[in-house]
Amino acid sequence: MSETLWTPSVERIRDANLTRFRAVLAERRGLVFDDYAALHRWSVEHREAFWTEIWEFCGVVAETRGATVLADGEKMPGARWFPDARLNFAENLLRRSDPGPALIFRGEDGSQRSVSRAGLRDLVSRLARALEAEGVGPGDRVAGYLPNIPEAIAAMLAASSIGAVWSSCSPDFGVGGMLDRFGQIEPKLLIAADGYGYNGKPIDSLGRVREALERLPSVERVVVVPYMADEPDLDALPLARTLEDFVAPFAAGDIAFRQLPFGHPLYILFSSGTTGTPKCIVHGAGGTLLQHLKEHVLHTDVKPDDRVFYATTLGWMMWNWLASTLAAGATALLYEGSVSHPGMAALFDFAEDSRMTHFGTSAKYIDAVKKSGLAPAETHDLGGLRAMMSTGSPLAPESFDFVYRRIKRDLCLSSISGGTDIVSCFVLGNPTAPVRRGEIQAVGLGMDVRVFDDRGDAILGEKGELVCARPFPAMPIEFWNDPEGARYRAAYFERFPGVWCHGDYAELTEHGGMVIYGRSDAVLNPGGVRIGTAEIYRQAEQLDEVEEGLAIGQDWQGDMRVVLFVKLAPGCDLDGALTQKIRARIRAGASPRHVPARIVQVADIPRTKSGKIVELAVRSIVHGEAVSNIEALANPDALAHFRDREELAS
Repeated sequence: MSETLWTPSVERIRDANLTRFRAVLAERRGLVFDDYAALHRWSVEHREAFWTEIWEFCGVVAETRGATVLADGEKMPGARWFPDARLNFAENLLRRSDPGPALIFRGEDGSQRSVSRAGLRDLVSRLARALEAEGVGPGDRVAGYLPNIPEAIAAMLAASSIGAVWSSCSPDFGVGGMLDRFGQIEPKLLIAADGYGYNGKPIDSLGRVREALERLPSVERVVVVPYMADEPDLDALPLARTLEDFVAPFAAGDIAFRQLPFGHPLYILFSSGTTGTPKCIVHGAGGTLLQHLKEHVLHTDVKPDDRVFYATTLGWMMWNWLASTLAAGATALLYEGSVSHPGMAALFDFAEDSRMTHFGTSAKYIDAVKKSGLAPAETHDLGGLRAMMSTGSPLAPESFDFVYRRIKRDLCLSSISGGTDIVSCFVLGNPTAPVRRGEIQAVGLGMDVRVFDDRGDAILGEKGELVCARPFPAMPIEFWNDPEGARYRAAYFERFPGVWCHGDYAELTEHGGMVIYGRSDAVLNPGGVRIGTAEIYRQAEQLDEVEEGLAIGQDWQGDMRVVLFVKLAPGCDLDGALTQKIRARIRAGASPRHVPARIVQVADIPRTKSGKIVELAVRSIVHGEAVSNIEALANPDALAHFRDREELAS
């Protein structure tokens, strides 16, 4: 049985939104549940009642909810949620207009500013009218090529207020990466910053914008947000106007939130694109809103005036997730730049100064803080911090230990997992339950999440495929340019027809929690035994000499052998002694089956813009195959370290 690292106090449980929700169910429906597992069973067996109660409990603002909750509820895909509802996503995020802060921003250079709820609403009202004056209407695409600044949130809300579809990527995407995404969806209007800063260096964006526009004929207007300069030079961009000029003709006022169907398209998000052209995943307004409200209010225990942070860019779905905290009445904290500039304490400085209540980051960041020797519990006042969220890759048990030992003891550590595919989570936190070492706490309410074996049978306490067996509101409404739905069905429903197969290799525990071992398509299979790459990384990366690892299966003599690439700490070299030390650690901590046949030192590990390592791209390089979309990588030059390695020739 895994060790319990944190148990919520009686007061914490009493005051939790989830406890209040259970009390409402008892009062309204006479339902009393012995534990979370019983509540979860009810939520998936009585989906219509559950999602209706979420709508009411979270106070969704709508012209009408309609009488029907779920039509064609056994079709997956094909189920339709709240088919008669009319609402507006932005209206729900802008329901407050008081002087309190809606957004608090900090840049890596220390620059900071705050936007009040009233101020955000005013800017959105002006932007919405300016967009309409440009001819932007329902269904038109508005693209953002922006750093994580307040104007990005405002632009998204303005677009959704009039029924336009928002799509974004971060400005560290090059021209090719931008075109791979925006070229498919043909935006009518592009909003970009003049540049951004990273690791103390200013980087121009307008040159990339100018080059991209030559191949984006759909764009009729470019709006430039000054970020690096007060008055950026727009002479080379005849379609461009500054944000100030764009909204100048329009005074702040009421917003005519367009009431639209529950399934009206809200976002187009993109798959990582590391194995081909990115998939354009279209998410609906109502499903995204309802799912995010459930996750923020019940699973993350966000309350009005809480201050919620996630380290993200506009190229990762966690930005969309963070923006929705406004609907729960919270303040969204935005950070732009390198999370380790000017030092590893940068985010904890922000946490202390902003009185952060919820700290969201990646598992890799937590591991980097651990390796840096920083102990925020000793150096920072984190008195208001109640929750820490981690995603992007599995959080190692040793990182759980570090959070409670060196960051804060009284904290709900919520490892969460879902994806761009659903712009939300399958498994996440439970603020009323213990945190167990190495486990994600809970399966999401209303989500019929199971683990299947290869035959499609549900299993417990064994590794298999993470699936969701019944429809849920946050399923994509479609893929862009996929009118018959063939690519959509192929992506999620071919493995187990009628069941969403997510592509994670996972295990449901006896406590109702989950352990994820990596992506299914990256699972290793030497000698017919399936091995999750996270199991290897967990052991190797505990060694001080190993900064990071990446494991692949190399086709070898009619079978597969495990190859582990390691990026070592400064001053370390992979000699025979260290190789044996790594193997011994993996053998003792995992099993002899996990021990790599080859261990190879590399200077860098390639990763996506959102920080995920790319095993499949490396496997392609090792096998002499082309990697078709290196623009999706944050550091594409790193791939060269894996090509034609002598160590892998024998």
